[in-house]
Amino acid sequence: MDRPKDTPQAGDLAAALGELANLMTATPHLDALLDDLARLAAGILTPFGSCGITLRHEHAPMTVANSDSLAAQLDEVQYGQDDGPCLETLRTGQVTLVTDTATEPRWGQYPAHALGYGVRSSLSLPLAVNGDTQGALNLYATNTDAFGTEQQARADIFAAQASLALTLAHRQAQQTQLTDQLREALATRAVIDQALGILMAQQACDSDTAFTILRTTSQNQNRKLRHVAAAIIQATTGSTPRPPTFTDPS
Repeated sequence: MDRPKDTPQAGDLAAALGELANLMTATPHLDALLDDLARLAAGILTPFGSCGITLRHEHAPMTVANSDSLAAQLDEVQYGQDDGPCLETLRTGQVTLVTDTATEPRWGQYPAHALGYGVRSSLSLPLAVNGDTQGALNLYATNTDAFGTEQQARADIFAAQASLALTLAHRQAQQTQLTDQLREALATRAVIDQALGILMAQQACDSDTAFTILRTTSQNQNRKLRHVAAAIIQATTGSTPRPPTFTDPS
């Protein structure tokens, strides 16, 4: 197999882990992180192999990154027959080793398909996010018994660090979502408060009465409270309400 572009020398685990650490601190977009994980994983093998990364997507497996087309094709073969080493690891959370596809008795026709693509051995390792298996790191080699004790140990170390990277990326995504929700909630509250102030002045009423008026109008018009409030502000001031300044809590 050809050496992936911009990959450390074959088998250089330390360099791969160093680059992975840099990726984790750089907080790249998830797609870019996954592509780099596949590239680096393929490069820790001697000689270079192929890597596909499978993650659960809406309860179904999906290859989200691969070092080359071979890895993607092998993953898709397994999805098509709903069986194979990748899926076994995804379902069990255990490492799955294939020493020789020519003599492998498991998973129906999959070994024959793998052999047809020139793959003679493979190693699938679980990828955990927040402690739960959410994916598999699938390594493919063109030689038999490519994943001996030393290679498995190296792959285990890399998979553990890859799981950490995915967990951090997941938490960052959750934080971003929370920040967006807080920003929206603050904007909604500010618009409603402005509309309540206008109603209190126009109707000479207290805030509870103004809110009842606003809520009743929302229900009668089948419109969201924020939209009714924005319309009141627009009609009174002639300007669209502007969102307040939001400071990121992180």
